[in-house]
Amino acid sequence: MKGLAVAGISAAAVVVAVATDVLVPAGRNVQADLADPKLVTAGKSVYASQCASCHGARLEGQPEWRTRRDDGRLPAPPHDATGHTWHHPDDVLFDIIKNGVGAKLPTTYETDMPVFRSVLTDDEIQAVLSYIKSMWPDDVRQRQAAISGRAR
Repeated sequence: MKGLAVAGISAAAVVVAVATDVLVPAGRNVQADLADPKLVTAGKSVYASQCASCHGARLEGQPEWRTRRDDGRLPAPPHDATGHTWHHPDDVLFDIIKNGVGAKLPTTYETDMPVFRSVLTDDEIQAVLSYIKSMWPDDVRQRQAAISGRAR
């Protein structure tokens, strides 16, 4: 069940980024640190235990992730360069993981993505984002860094 709950992270990121203001407290700077190998390694472990069951061991997502299932929900999108996770600033990604996509969205939006606030610490969320970003090609990391920079 927890694995299915992770399915909507990236799809919901689009909605969160467009439909609401960022949930991170004012002044907080969320930035994954790819230069810290311990952080990336910790993030790989967190990803394996909390994310891979839906988003795939290689960040590949579920098949046909752009097509709604019979229940109206989207399958888990990829977090690799073929998905759209990198299209969103770090703050938005952090908040989706921590607070869930429904934190400020209309209650009619249904997703399988769980709220990780009581499961993962802020440091673990930073670590998993560091791991995901470490798997992207350089050009994608640079583009996502620019998106995050504009959002600050």
